[in-house]
Amino acid sequence: MTGHDFTLAGARLTARASGALWWQDDSLLVVADLHLGKAGRMARQGGALLPPYDSDETLARLSAEIDILAPRCVICLGDSFDDDEASRALPDPAARRLSALMAGRRWIWIAGNHDPAPAVPGGSALAETRIGPLRFRHIAIPGEKNEISGHYHPKSRISLGGRRLARPCFLIDAARAILPAFGAYTGGLATSDPTLDRLMGPEALAVLTGQKALAFPMRS
Repeated sequence: MTGHDFTLAGARLTARASGALWWQDDSLLVVADLHLGKAGRMARQGGALLPPYDSDETLARLSAEIDILAPRCVICLGDSFDDDEASRALPDPAARRLSALMAGRRWIWIAGNHDPAPAVPGGSALAETRIGPLRFRHIAIPGEKNEISGHYHPKSRISLGGRRLARPCFLIDAARAILPAFGAYTGGLATSDPTLDRLMGPEALAVLTGQKALAFPMRS
């Protein structure tokens, strides 16, 4: 699995092909928008009945990253649960797997708009946090610098080798990085959307996830 290396506020970071952000010097792994329990939330609210495997798939992908990188700290950038009730209603196997991932490391839950007050199973629940030169929050703030966030589930569409690709992506410029949604069953906001266009500088890159991390100009 490849990654795209970049620097933000002097911190050397890697946008991994999985959709996770890795800060090797601080042994810090960052993921956004896990949306654990989405299938259950939709069933409770009378929505579409999705196969109830989204949490298992998301946690399996997160487990793979943790096995490879062995981070000392993990930050989840909000919307870790699809709503606050989902944090209390995780099936026992998923809850046990999550507890095993958290064991022996610092774990920070950033509040999201879907889960402003989850019943988190350990770790620290914060509105946002700052580590070194970087600030970690759920939703990017226009004009802020040195910011790592999620929320928007950015997705890029490009033409490559005669094929049209559509993949979740990181958005990176000199001021911030916006992470793709890490969770299964999550949609995406096109990088051409005016909201993202206003947030990102003219030099912004879209780093597509998948088998390889592919970097292109965001506005290509």
